[in-house]
Amino acid sequence: MITLAPLQPENGACFYPWIGDPEAIRYSLSAFQAMKTPAQIDHWFAATLRDEKSLNLGIYLEATNALIGYAGLSNLSATNQSGEYFIFIGEKAHWGKGVGTAVTKEVLRLGFAVHGLNRIMLTVSEPNRGGVKAYTNAGFVVEGRLRAACCRDGLFHDKIVMSVLKAEWQQEKGPVV
Repeated sequence: MITLAPLQPENGACFYPWIGDPEAIRYSLSAFQAMKTPAQIDHWFAATLRDEKSLNLGIYLEATNALIGYAGLSNLSATNQSGEYFIFIGEKAHWGKGVGTAVTKEVLRLGFAVHGLNRIMLTVSEPNRGGVKAYTNAGFVVEGRLRAACCRDGLFHDKIVMSVLKAEWQQEKGPVV
C-alpha cells in the first residue's frame, strides 16, 4: 500500500496545496497555521531536510510512488534513547483507510529496531479522534493531557500525551532481532 523513504528536495511543492487546506492542517504542526506562501513552505521544507535530530520520511504510494504525506521522529535523543512521533497525511483521499496506522507501526519498528530507541511519544489534539484511534491501534498508551494546549479556530482544546516503550512494543511484536 505505502512505502516510507527519505523526503527529497523535489517533494517540497507537494506541500503547497496541503498546507493551504485548513482541514488538512487543522490538527497538525502549529507552524503550518502561519504558512501562507510557497516561499514560507519552501523555507520550512528546506529546514526539515537539514534537521539532523529528526527522521523525516515521505509516505509514498507503492503503485505510483506519489507522495501523500510525511512522518517520522523528531527531537531524537541518543542520551535518553527517545523521540517524538509525527505524521501528516496531506492527501485527504487516503484518510480513514488504515494508512495512518500502517505508517505509525512502521515508524515504531524503525525507531525501536533500527535506531535503538527505548521510548517514543507523541501529542495528539483531543478532537482528532482518528489520530487517537490510529495511535492506540499501533500500541501507544495515554500518559496524560496538556490542558488547553492547542488553539484552533479560536477555541482551545487539550492535547493528549501518548507513548510506547520498547519493552511494550517487543511484547506485542515479539523479540527484535
